[in-house]
Amino acid sequence: MTLLYPSLLWLLIPLAILWYYRPKKLADSVHLIILGLIVLALTRPVADQEPIESEVEARDIIIAIDVSYSMRARDISPSRYDYAKAVINHLLASNQTDNIMLIAFTTNPLLLSPPTTDHALISVAMESLDPDNILTHGTSLKRLLEKIADLPIEEKNLILLSDGGEEKDLDTLSRIIQENGIRLTILAPGTTAGTTIEKENGSLLKDSEGNLVVSRINPLLERLAASSGGSYIPAPSDPKSAAEAIEEGLESQVAEHTTVSKMQHYALELYPLPLFIALLLFLLLHTRAVKYLLPLAALWGTWLNASLFDSHYLHQAYETYQTGDYNATERYLKKVQVPSLQSRMAKANTYYKQKRYKKALSVYRSIRSTSPKIKQRLYYNIANCYAQTKAYDKARKYYIKALQLGDDADARYNLELVILKKSEADAALAFARPTSQGSASGKAGDKDEESEADNREQQNSGSGGGGGQSKSKGKEKMAILQNSEQEKQPLGSKVYDLINKGYVNEKEPW
Repeated sequence: MTLLYPSLLWLLIPLAILWYYRPKKLADSVHLIILGLIVLALTRPVADQEPIESEVEARDIIIAIDVSYSMRARDISPSRYDYAKAVINHLLASNQTDNIMLIAFTTNPLLLSPPTTDHALISVAMESLDPDNILTHGTSLKRLLEKIADLPIEEKNLILLSDGGEEKDLDTLSRIIQENGIRLTILAPGTTAGTTIEKENGSLLKDSEGNLVVSRINPLLERLAASSGGSYIPAPSDPKSAAEAIEEGLESQVAEHTTVSKMQHYALELYPLPLFIALLLFLLLHTRAVKYLLPLAALWGTWLNASLFDSHYLHQAYETYQTGDYNATERYLKKVQVPSLQSRMAKANTYYKQKRYKKALSVYRSIRSTSPKIKQRLYYNIANCYAQTKAYDKARKYYIKALQLGDDADARYNLELVILKKSEADAALAFARPTSQGSASGKAGDKDEESEADNREQQNSGSGGGGGQSKSKGKEKMAILQNSEQEKQPLGSKVYDLINKGYVNEKEPW
């Protein structure tokens, strides 16, 4: 067991003094024990769980930060360099599974951290760098790109945080980027108007002729990003917004994901247990109905223990789901003793992410709720499963059912796609062989099967409850159309009629 806030144990000293000098009364002793249990709960005791080795998706990312003298300019608060460091910390926090390499550069590049998923080490390496100890001056993007070109990394996703210095050779830089497959995302910390640079003694930096030096963002950076197919981001005022913009730039370049093994460490929160004991002692001391309270407390303790562990496992399942470790998510969900709407929705979403569409479909169809929003998400996810298994007629039906419960851009877009894919499949089938007499009966069989399933849904209605936590987990994106340049088929008037009917007087939820 580990205490997250052990310093709070000092609060036990005055309790120990009171215990020593207390009047010899049972009630006073129990009150002191209750206070001690509350202090113990405040220290946040946790039990370390056995680390789990799991496969997670990761990208290879190279972050290069300019540490030249011009990065001390304060046209962006607190300074260009401090702003760039804050952006990097946000990137490290939001890309925890990625292999990230950190390079600092002026006229020469300096490797601060090799590729690693231990981002705490990257932060330590970045904080340990003191720009005042760097003797070189100027900014050489050419040497930086040549260094990156020589790295033994297949996917060179470069995030460049620099004001550009005095670089002028656009053609050479573009050639290095294109010949070595470097995917470039540039964040320019600073302004085009620029500002003077303050020296350590408080005076302003001047050139050899005694003129004040005004440092501006080099316009070559934007041209470099455009010529190499990269992304150029003028620095927002908020480092977090800048990190989000960089992430969008990375995603727009379709960076490859690789699979790496990573040990996941988890801890079980134990603070509810001393709180429960303290509450039980308080009620025993101040409640007369002790003989009724003890059995009730035993039942409550059993429920609390099961609820505590279920909440822990569900929380860990959500965390591993966010990191893309769906195998670990499945393991945690299997440990949940009392299935809930959240856990069942998470299980179905996990199966979907694992491309086990039939199992995901089975779980989605087993969930019952009277909430229109939850039903809409379930219809949407069911349609996605059917679309992934190329059951386009069934997918169309459930997209329409989802749209009947409310407008949704994703459902409407996917509906257009499955209509197009169905038309393509029918055309290919008709071209390959003539329609057989048994085809009609086959379609009828599918229709009967679907009608029977819908009847079972209509006969089973249940309570939703607690759907708020699953809101962000219940809806999964789908990529049905691999070729984005294909022309989409417009929705027919019959489909619009079905959508617009809606559930105006729905008498029996499924």
